[in-house]
Amino acid sequence: MTTSITVKTIVNASIEKVWDCWSTPEHIKQWNNASPDWHTPAAENDLRAGGAFFFTMAAKDGSFSFDFGGTYDVVQLHEKIAYTIGDGRKVEVLFSSNGNETAITETFEAENMNPVEMQQAGWQAILDNFKRYTESV
Repeated sequence: MTTSITVKTIVNASIEKVWDCWSTPEHIKQWNNASPDWHTPAAENDLRAGGAFFFTMAAKDGSFSFDFGGTYDVVQLHEKIAYTIGDGRKVEVLFSSNGNETAITETFEAENMNPVEMQQAGWQAILDNFKRYTESV
């Protein structure tokens, strides 16, 4: 049985700005980390149904890195992104605009190696970092 985990935030920015920061590789490299001792030194993103994405996530001290990638299944401008990660798990990201606020709801299938709470905390930390970054640029 697959467990789904949902993380959410509200970004104080327009949907256009949120979408740009979410999907542009130069922006992704700035926010795609769960803690300050990690970073994303490489990011490629072909945001269209059938397109692929690839991010290298690494500890800043060089002790560990991993690649995170997949293929987009659905891309609806300013509304929805759904993709399949390389290991087959599904992710759905919903965007909802309300003036100069944008709600983001991200639901992903849990993997079996780490506790659900740890996965939720990690994905929420990345989403919180996205919020901080997007509101500051």
